Amino acid sequence: MDTSFMPYRLKNAQLQTISLETDSATPLHQQLFLSLRQAILEGRLKPHTQLPSSRVLAKELGISRNTVLTAYDQLTAEGYLVSRVGAGSYVSDQLPDNLLERHGQGPVSTLNKREVYLSKMAQPFQDKPLLEQYRGLPFSPGLPALEEFPFEDWARLLARHWRRPKREFLVDNPIAGARVLREAIANHLGQTRAVRCHADQVIILSGSQQAIHLVVRAFAEPGDPIWMEEPGYPGIRDAIIAAGATPVSVPVDGEGFRLDRAKSLAANARLACISPSHQYPLGQTMSLGRRLELLDWAKTEGRFILEDDYDSEYRYAGRPLSSLQGLDEDNRVLYVGTMSKVMFSGLRMGYMVVPEDLVDIFLALRRNIDSHSPSVAEAALADFITEGYLGGHIRRMRLLYEHRQNCLLDLLNDKLGDILTVRAQDSGMHLVAYLPATIPDIKVQAAAREKGMLVRALSSFYFQPTSRNGLILGFAGTSEKEMPQLVDTLRQIILSLSTSLD
Repeated sequence: MDTSFMPYRLKNAQLQTISLETDSATPLHQQLFLSLRQAILEGRLKPHTQLPSSRVLAKELGISRNTVLTAYDQLTAEGYLVSRVGAGSYVSDQLPDNLLERHGQGPVSTLNKREVYLSKMAQPFQDKPLLEQYRGLPFSPGLPALEEFPFEDWARLLARHWRRPKREFLVDNPIAGARVLREAIANHLGQTRAVRCHADQVIILSGSQQAIHLVVRAFAEPGDPIWMEEPGYPGIRDAIIAAGATPVSVPVDGEGFRLDRAKSLAANARLACISPSHQYPLGQTMSLGRRLELLDWAKTEGRFILEDDYDSEYRYAGRPLSSLQGLDEDNRVLYVGTMSKVMFSGLRMGYMVVPEDLVDIFLALRRNIDSHSPSVAEAALADFITEGYLGGHIRRMRLLYEHRQNCLLDLLNDKLGDILTVRAQDSGMHLVAYLPATIPDIKVQAAAREKGMLVRALSSFYFQPTSRNGLILGFAGTSEKEMPQLVDTLRQIILSLSTSLD
């Protein structure tokens, strides 16, 4: 006989549906409590009904009396039972009738529509489907070559700090993050991105999205306009909305963000959120003239700029471009970066560089979200940077990603050149392939997902009506061996949609 599930049933007709599972992770007393509570709420145990004594019920169920007493005590404490001295335990008659009627109708569907008061910050997200995360699927934009990461070196550095961790890493980490990591990042950014800062200006966060939220909340009052790029990163728009501010979509052109259009749309904007080194998703670089113009606006108007520098390490034509922050002479730029693209997103590590006079403000804002980040991982990351592993990994990946981009570009031109329009990118980890207007990119995205690929519909990154129609194809995390079959599948999807829509 299979003894992994042994039901114990009461002889009392009112309690025959109660059973306990001996192999469940839920303690027996909790199982009994839940069973009796459900019987009361569903009306199978009526008010004034006397329950068996703890001794009798324990014998009927084959469990200890203490188990029954514990369940009875919890039911009494929560008001489901009343205890009468010398007479036993009875179902309470103080339970509201509407509560008993509602539970007596069976389980309530969690999908039932109901009226819920939501704040002005939460209302815009009601009934809005969340953007699906990439989950490491082929063509996922922003997915690095995980199989090429030096995990042995990383594991050794982690073990170094876990084997004999310093006391400072076992208690509350500084709000801004471990000092050694902030120093390492400040030096790294100075050498590779021409960012001008010292360790006290660096704040370690759980990712760039947290940094974006902090910046928006620091400068925007509810209803205030904030500039963002059109098309642009949905995470920035969501952060603006979540702060109760108003996103203002500013169209970009071949030189990037257009200050003239921004002023015409909302001259009183509190903040400009841009990705000047590699615009997302179109990929162009903001011209020097536009950069200087925007910095002058921030200085003259007393405003600030959020610089999202999400993947600028990977540039295939010349050296990586200098940051906007490095050109800033008036401390108006808040620089945001992440380790997700150069290492892996599961690390949950990002950072921001803030002007010196705003450091305490941002530390206070960060403390109200979470008091500190994981210190041991930060110590290992500091070693990973200072001992040269990060720089070496980036150099290797730059060569690999350039090769993978060329491979994907050749395949797309060869197999889909009569349908798609695509060109090489000077930097980044994805390509933009434009589709004819007759083939909706949203439909291609949905069909590709069913085939195990994650391509992004370009139109979904526009927040104003647009005729732009295309696919965002990540190449960094997709191996060359997989690409021919994947592109063949993509061609079949596009041709099938083209035929069905004719």
